[in-house]
Amino acid sequence: MNHEPSALGQARRRVEDDALVRGRGRFVGEAGPADALHIAFLRADRPGVRLTGHAAEMVRAMPGVVAVFAPGDMTMPGTAALNALLPVTAPPRFPLLASVAEAVGQPIMAVVARTAHAARDGVEALMPDFAEAESGAPRDVVDHSWKAGSVAGQREVSVTVRHARVAAMPLEPRGTVAAWDGKNLIVWLSTQTPFRARQDFAAILGLAQEQVRVVAGDVGGAFGAKASISPEEAITVIAAHLLGTAVRWRGSREEDLLSGTHGRGGLLHGTLALDDTGHIGGLRARLKFPLGHWMPYSAVVPGRNAARILPGPYAIDAIDIHLTETTEARAAMGIYRGAGRPEAAMLTERLMDEAAYALRLDPLEFRKNHVRAAASLPGATSTGETLDSADFAGLLDEAAQRFDYAGLRREQIARRARGKIFGIGISLYVEPCGAGWESAALELLPDGKFLLATGSTAQGQGRLTAAAQIAAAALGIAPDMITVRCGDTAASPMGIGALASRSTPIGGSAILQAVAELKAKAGPVAAELLQGDPEYRDGAFHSGAARLDWSGLPPLSVSNVFHAAGEAWSSGCCMVALSIFAETGEPKIERLTWVDDAGTVVNPMLVEGQLLGGMAQGLGEALMERIVYDEAGQLLTGSLMDYAMPRADDMPEVALFSRPIPSAMNPLGAKGVGEAGCIAVPPAIVNAAVDALRPFSVNHLDMPLTSEKLWRALSGHEARRDQP
Repeated sequence: MNHEPSALGQARRRVEDDALVRGRGRFVGEAGPADALHIAFLRADRPGVRLTGHAAEMVRAMPGVVAVFAPGDMTMPGTAALNALLPVTAPPRFPLLASVAEAVGQPIMAVVARTAHAARDGVEALMPDFAEAESGAPRDVVDHSWKAGSVAGQREVSVTVRHARVAAMPLEPRGTVAAWDGKNLIVWLSTQTPFRARQDFAAILGLAQEQVRVVAGDVGGAFGAKASISPEEAITVIAAHLLGTAVRWRGSREEDLLSGTHGRGGLLHGTLALDDTGHIGGLRARLKFPLGHWMPYSAVVPGRNAARILPGPYAIDAIDIHLTETTEARAAMGIYRGAGRPEAAMLTERLMDEAAYALRLDPLEFRKNHVRAAASLPGATSTGETLDSADFAGLLDEAAQRFDYAGLRREQIARRARGKIFGIGISLYVEPCGAGWESAALELLPDGKFLLATGSTAQGQGRLTAAAQIAAAALGIAPDMITVRCGDTAASPMGIGALASRSTPIGGSAILQAVAELKAKAGPVAAELLQGDPEYRDGAFHSGAARLDWSGLPPLSVSNVFHAAGEAWSSGCCMVALSIFAETGEPKIERLTWVDDAGTVVNPMLVEGQLLGGMAQGLGEALMERIVYDEAGQLLTGSLMDYAMPRADDMPEVALFSRPIPSAMNPLGAKGVGEAGCIAVPPAIVNAAVDALRPFSVNHLDMPLTSEKLWRALSGHEARRDQP
């Protein structure tokens, strides 16, 4: 298909931004009826407690209070779905108001009032009594293995990686407005997956899906944390249904940290078996992922992704990988940006560095000796996945050249001779970008313009801009001739939504398919009007000297569902030069060079924004972010006073380069880009820090690499003279 170059690949400014910068965004906080009631939650102050008493009757009499809900007041004919991509044994049930709290922050009671202040005052007046109770013991609900060949070698190199729990931290916390009119339910929701939410709310209330409408307007960030409905959102919907009115919940930053889904948290141990020539004879890995006290829709995904992605871009045929996922008395774990991809990359890249060091080989050359050849791709991996088109050796070569790898290695020798602490880290990664289907509907309007509806949704990533560019390129017209609609289950075709970096590869391909179908439908009409066999070019139908553009055709519409032939995989290489100030342990990223392969690039400006945004979150995980509980299960990082996040002055300069190879898995040729920063950046930083500290006998560091942790690693050690 010929694409108009002025649309596809153009750095077009986001059409969404005009309304946002003028304060005209459509966020949940301002959505729904103005007179909606407000709901607030009494939460467990510790795990393992039973509610034994409360002052609900007194609170019901307080001014402005409409209702008080206690455990047992809300029931569910059905429950929220769980995506059992792996066998799951007795998964914990989706919770509502619970008499026994499994985790701190779990909703126990709810107060509905005419104002938010009255609802919060009611919660404070409930005066609950709690008694100690037995909470559910940790248990494995996922236990799965991947095996191929025989892992064998003359020597072994092992690495253990501990990922801290982290928070997604979107600018807009969770929020819900639900309105029930006695027959139909409308839910305004800050979500990545409105159609999945509709299915869950219908199941929870025992309604037909046609009775439920979910509207996702502007979503102020999500990063996986809004991919599943939460108990608070379900309770709000049930309250609206029981009261026969509209109820609003405005979640806070503290509530997100306390009871929203967290990410990462895995404990991964890996071993490379090496023969006497330095060839990798296989990979063994043991992966343990926490699940929290309940399981969102995609709870098994991070562990499954980490396992199936191994051994990443490397040609390792023999594997023995075992995954366990375990419940615990803490907040639920979700699919925070990357969802297993960063964990797989961290384990693989730490192993490659440690193996190279053990063999006294250069880490770059060691990687080049073991990457899968471009000519072998697409091709099957040892875990049964199919890697997309890629050139891993080319990514390493270009990154090394752009980074000046050889020059910095020479500089490292000179700086170490002067007593400086300086290291270089490499990260070569792959990113599976979602499989399955997505939908699109395209309508020719009477004025010759187009209305495009997509099942993919927007959460701040420029979806409306990119979708219009894809359609415009296929039609050979200007993008401003196309209006894009998404996020409303009553006005968009049913779709999966925005997650797993799938919206452009799969959603964009659905748009291409819709354009092709509309052209095919318009062809006979144009032939009749032109009295000839027309050719389509330059945005119009041509027959001889006659030309018919879309404004001369009657209104037409098509809708379709695109099923991807396989999963697109993006890839890239990141290199970091990092120094550490000996007196304080303060790390400084002196150079960060990154070469990314996202396949066909729809809008390079949007791609750059996605890469930089992901880099910020990856840097946060590597250097400062972590959720901390004490031994009693209390959350110690319950606000931004205690949970550290990167600021603008923490961001290093980054040199971004694109080396795209079109995907073989979809007609657009696109691969994902949204999660690449969280995958690429942390391993490069950690490898650089370990490389910097090797002269001090340090070969392992757990994230986050705070200045205190690096200073303690340095403390009491002197640089060895055998390190150049």
